[in-house]
Amino acid sequence: MHKLLKNMKLTRILMLGYFTIILTGTILLSLPVSSRSGEFTPVNESLFTATSATCVTGLVLSDVYTHWSLFGQLVILTMIQTGGVGFMTIAIFALSYTKQKIGLKRRFTMQESVGAHQLGGIVRMTRFILTGSLIVELSGAALLAVRFCPKFGAARGLYYSVFHSISAFCNAGIDLMGRSSPGSSMITIQGDIMVNIVLMALIILGGLGFLVWDDILHNKLHFKRYKLQTKVVVSVSGILFLAGTAGFMIMEYSSPAYEGMNFGEKLLASCFQSASARTAGFASVDLSQMNEAGQMLMTILMFIGGASGSTAGGIKITTFAVLYISIFSAFRKRKALECFKRRIDDSILHNACCVMMLYLTVSGISAIAISFIENIGIMPALFESVSAAATVGLSLGVTSSLSIPSQIILILLMFMGRTGGLTILESFANKQSNINSQYPSEKISVG
Repeated sequence: MHKLLKNMKLTRILMLGYFTIILTGTILLSLPVSSRSGEFTPVNESLFTATSATCVTGLVLSDVYTHWSLFGQLVILTMIQTGGVGFMTIAIFALSYTKQKIGLKRRFTMQESVGAHQLGGIVRMTRFILTGSLIVELSGAALLAVRFCPKFGAARGLYYSVFHSISAFCNAGIDLMGRSSPGSSMITIQGDIMVNIVLMALIILGGLGFLVWDDILHNKLHFKRYKLQTKVVVSVSGILFLAGTAGFMIMEYSSPAYEGMNFGEKLLASCFQSASARTAGFASVDLSQMNEAGQMLMTILMFIGGASGSTAGGIKITTFAVLYISIFSAFRKRKALECFKRRIDDSILHNACCVMMLYLTVSGISAIAISFIENIGIMPALFESVSAAATVGLSLGVTSSLSIPSQIILILLMFMGRTGGLTILESFANKQSNINSQYPSEKISVG
C-alpha cells in the first residue's frame, strides 16, 4: 500500500483522501446510532450527507437536527472540519510533532492541497492554518454563545455556538436550526444583528484563503506590500459583497422573501445573502420566495465562489478576476495581462479559461439532466447544480425531493467542487515528456 501511494500522482492522493473520508462517514452515518429514530439510514442518504459535509457544501436530504442524533451530528461536524481545513493539513500537522520525517511527496501534496506557490515553509503553513482556524472558530463560538446560551440554555447554546461557528468558517452551511422549524436555516434568527454579523465575518474569513491571511498578518494594513493574489482577492471580494448586497436590495426589496421586514432588516438580509451565496450555504430568507432575477444573481455569486486555497468553492475569485482582466487587456490592445502594476503569466489565463469552461459545461449539463429526470424548471435545476458544483449548499427546496439518479449527479458535482476541476483533470491526464517540436501555427477568427 505504501509503495502504491509512493508512485501515485499527488492529485490522485488528494482525491483518494477525500473519497476515504466520505466512505468512512457514509458507513458511520448509516448506523442506527447516528439517527434519532435508532434505525439504519439508507445508504444513498448517508452518502449524500457525508459527501456534502466533507466537501463543505451544505445540501442535505433531511433536516440535520430532526434526522441525525448527537452522534450523527458530531460525525458530520468532524467531516466539515476535516474537509474545510483539508485532511493533508491535519495529517502533516500531526506528523510535525512526531519524529517521523516529512518527505517531499507529502510536502508537495500539501502544497497542492492549499494552493501554495512555493514548497518552502509548507510545514509552518500547516501549523498556521490549524492554529488560525482554531482561534477564529473559538472566537466565533464565544460571540455566538452570547446569543445562543440565553436562547437555548447553557449546554445546548455552547454546542450550537461551536457547531455553527465551524460550519460558517468552513463555508459548509449545515445548521441545527431545524429544532425551531425543520429546514429553516437561519430564517428564525434573521433579525438578530449580532448573530448575522458574526456568521458573515466567519464566512468571509474562511473564504479569503489561508495564504491571504498569512500575507495580511505579515504586512498588516499596508496594502501596497501585499502579494498580487492578496490584492486581487481582497479587492474583488469587497466589490462582489457590495454589488451582491445592492443587487438583492434592489431586486428583492418588495418581493415575498422580504415581506414584513423594515429597511434595516432588508439591508441585513441582503448583506447576509451576499456573503453566504459565495459558498457558505446559510439562508436568512426563504430563497424559493425570491424572484428569478434575485435567484439568478445568487447563482452567479455561487458560481464565482471564494478564494483559492480557502474553505470556499466555486471557480474562485482569482479565476473570475483574471478573465475580466483579459477583457480589459483586449480592449486596451495590450498583449500582456496587467493588474496592480504586475504582469500575469499567460499560463494563468489558460488555466482560468479551462476552469471556467469546465464548470460551465458540467453545471449546465447537470442542470439539463436534473430538469429532464425530475420534470422541473431549468432555473431550480441550475440553482441546485451550481450550488453543488460550487460547494455552496443553498437550495430552492428541490434537493430533498430528488430521485437517486439526480442525487448521484449532485454527489459527483460536490466531489468535483471540493477536489477542484483542474485536480481531477490532472489526475487522469497521461504523463507526457517535454516535446520541443510544435505544429505549425494558424489563426482563426473569434468574437
